[in-house]
Amino acid sequence: MHIGKILLQRGLITAEQLDTAEHTPQTEAAPGEVFVRLGYVSEPEVLKALAEELGMRYEESLLGPLDPKLVEGIPPKLVFDRQIVPIARSNGKITVATANPLALDGLDELATVTGCDVEPVVSPREQIAERIKKLFGVGADTVDRMVGDQFGGVEVLREGARDESKEDLLEAAADASLINLVNQILIEALESRASDIHIEPFERQLRVRYRIDGVLHDAGTPAQIKMFQAAIVSRIKIMANLDVAEKRMPQDGRIMLRVAGREIDVRVSVIPTLGGEGVALRILERGSTHIGLGELGMEGDDQARFERFIQKPHGILLVTGPTGSGKTTTLYAALSKINTIDQKIITVEEPVEYQTEGICQIQVRPEIKVTFGRALRHILRHDPDVIMIGEIRDLETAEIAIQASLTGHLVFSTVHTNDAAGAITRLIDIGIEPYLVSSTLEGVMAQRLVRRICPNCKRERRDDDESVRLLAKTYEVERHYVGAGCPDCRGTGFRGRIGIFEVLTMSEPVRELALQRTSSSRIKAQALQEGMQTLLQDGIRKVRAGVTTLEEVLRVAMPEDVK
Repeated sequence: MHIGKILLQRGLITAEQLDTAEHTPQTEAAPGEVFVRLGYVSEPEVLKALAEELGMRYEESLLGPLDPKLVEGIPPKLVFDRQIVPIARSNGKITVATANPLALDGLDELATVTGCDVEPVVSPREQIAERIKKLFGVGADTVDRMVGDQFGGVEVLREGARDESKEDLLEAAADASLINLVNQILIEALESRASDIHIEPFERQLRVRYRIDGVLHDAGTPAQIKMFQAAIVSRIKIMANLDVAEKRMPQDGRIMLRVAGREIDVRVSVIPTLGGEGVALRILERGSTHIGLGELGMEGDDQARFERFIQKPHGILLVTGPTGSGKTTTLYAALSKINTIDQKIITVEEPVEYQTEGICQIQVRPEIKVTFGRALRHILRHDPDVIMIGEIRDLETAEIAIQASLTGHLVFSTVHTNDAAGAITRLIDIGIEPYLVSSTLEGVMAQRLVRRICPNCKRERRDDDESVRLLAKTYEVERHYVGAGCPDCRGTGFRGRIGIFEVLTMSEPVRELALQRTSSSRIKAQALQEGMQTLLQDGIRKVRAGVTTLEEVLRVAMPEDVK
């Protein structure tokens, strides 16, 4: 079948383009790929034309249900080698998607192996690859080969099977297939926009999960990956320069990678659990562009207040929220705003997450006694105008921050409290005198991150769910939106995140309440009287604007915050 002539007859290419393609070396296995490579047509256009010519169905998207029964009796090697994937199965017939309907040998082999009739449909290669990963798991082809190698005489280390020596662990971790498997897990996380990878051992399984847009998702690894648990952990330890033989104590390390031209820092934490060693990997892209204050999601009044805070000559500004709520990103957006030639800015962090030109950055290293307190004492001798402290976690750090603000420095930092008012009482609780808190603190901002509705599949919500209608009525949301799920958002309906904020100004009444050691609830009530918007109220504004959903806002903000 001459694909070029089919494309020409359908008006997708010109005669000149056909002639050029015929004189171009064609080494690609996929039909019509030379025309795609030359930029004459897209892959979907080629596949649609080919499907119509063959009388086959074309499926642009493969977002159907993922029933494990679909893959029963189908060898993973066949699926990965032939790049065909089952999408439906009933009454002795399997419907499979392929990007090369001219390659009939793979379909015949599948029919022979399963004893079923095979009905092919045509889909883009990217969709097929994504569907294969979801059905068989990340690295399933590699695991399948490794299992085959094991039964061919290669011993696989099992956690607890015996007391492996360091040499055994190093040998297993150096296996090419094992290295490829770990690389696949890392690359899939990067392609999924994951911020964290969690490798969690249990008695009968090794679970791998990615945190994407703040929510954990199963990576979908094959069940057999449990057999290689010890080797996987050992490989990660080697990459992070940790002690492979030490399994009783927690260890922390760091991996520096270059993937497709991107420089990636991976923070590694290994902890001993009952099921074996658990690994958490935090992914940080080096040199990533900082977003500006206007892109964080602050509404006009909140942004104006916050910008007034960061322009002050001295005092303390706190950003509060749980781990992963974007506090560091907000502080760096603020630093970038005031990072001018006449300002000396020094940060003390654990670790340094954003490398920024024009800012002196210090990384805390407790193992050599470079603590927050010790670093802060020394940097004050360098006459900075602005200091950023990664986190105020103890009395020593808080006292130095207070002292720095009293001597004419503007201090940015973070604390872990549920709301803005709680940061005031938190400083007092760790031992700072109320009069010092009252006189040095200029403002507090609490924040959370909610997922954005995917713009590609966003639609107005027509939900028959009574509870959703009740929520919309309670919060006076007349029209709200939802993501239907598409390839762009991997079927979740969300893509990216945006902040919701609560900005508390240290007015004279609020300072007086702090001086009197008043509870955070009374401080919050006073701030509300002065016009502060709560996290929930800011979230509801974003629901009305069609940016996020009610459920997302209520996932991170307390319902009783509404007034």
